[in-house]
Amino acid sequence: MKTSDFSFELPEELIAYHPPEERGTCRLMKLNRREQSFSHYSMSDLPGFLPEGALVIFNNTRVRRARLYARNKETGGQVEMLLLKDRGDLLIWECLFSKSKKQKTGKVYILPGGVEAEILSEEPEGVRIVRTSSPLTDEYLQAGGHIPLPPYIKRDDDASDDTRYQTVYARETGSVAAPTAGLHFTDEILRRLEERNIETAYVTLHVGMGTFSPVRTDSILEHKMHTESYFITDETAHAVEKAKREGRPVFAVGTTSLRTLESAWDDDSRKLKRGADDTDIFIYPGYRFKVIDGLFTNFHTPESTLLMLVSAFAGKKLIDRAYGEAIREKYRFFSYGDAMLIS
Repeated sequence: MKTSDFSFELPEELIAYHPPEERGTCRLMKLNRREQSFSHYSMSDLPGFLPEGALVIFNNTRVRRARLYARNKETGGQVEMLLLKDRGDLLIWECLFSKSKKQKTGKVYILPGGVEAEILSEEPEGVRIVRTSSPLTDEYLQAGGHIPLPPYIKRDDDASDDTRYQTVYARETGSVAAPTAGLHFTDEILRRLEERNIETAYVTLHVGMGTFSPVRTDSILEHKMHTESYFITDETAHAVEKAKREGRPVFAVGTTSLRTLESAWDDDSRKLKRGADDTDIFIYPGYRFKVIDGLFTNFHTPESTLLMLVSAFAGKKLIDRAYGEAIREKYRFFSYGDAMLIS
């Protein structure tokens, strides 16, 4: 299967550059895998579509203000720096730079507040290992960093992104991109789920390059996912195992929640691994799902691993038809766009 099989033409005006005026008011396309059909609703309809007794899993990661503006200590030249992952004591970081080919070992940059950042090594796919002169704590990044909006949102972050590019249930800081399906949920929608006797639980997967890195190979089989860290509590593992034993459906909110559960599930023991681990799971058509019965997700970018994942879950033909319909009906696409429920 080729990467180009997952390409589609999207009019630029359908890219959501801003969130809807009010959280939880997006459009919702409902896909029925058994009937190979789709229909149109709004986010407020979602609780009524989930069967009583279902278990819904959310990713409670919190987006770090990981984008920093820096200047070359020697030349004064300006660059952007994206913190991907802490490698030790908030002093050693995996980073991406703008003008990446020019970022060589030994270069030193000045970050906000006079913190220095020296490039220690050059890694594949433009990643650089950087050592800073003082720890880049959450407090430091809150003051000097910026929300790392995706590059297709062609604007600077503003004050509204501080809240709207976070889920209402975000708890564990560590992501460089939001688990965007969760952006649609409000406290009111969560309350309505509880009223319908729908159980909720949380995993943590810190979104990194594994989620947003583009596929650069002609064949999807040659693509290698970057690893991302996740954590599953004993409480969540117990809830998933109990739901599976009782035949109750498990819904994942977002591809990150889905990838976490599918990575941690052991089919032989029918148990979910507790605690911390890493995953580089790449899900594409042909994958056999072990845990998930339903998926709530956004409309994804062409040729992305996320589009391949939803095509694996819903079936590529149904996704192709649904995306064509979404374009005709002028749905809003990508991180701040509209939503889809697949069951």
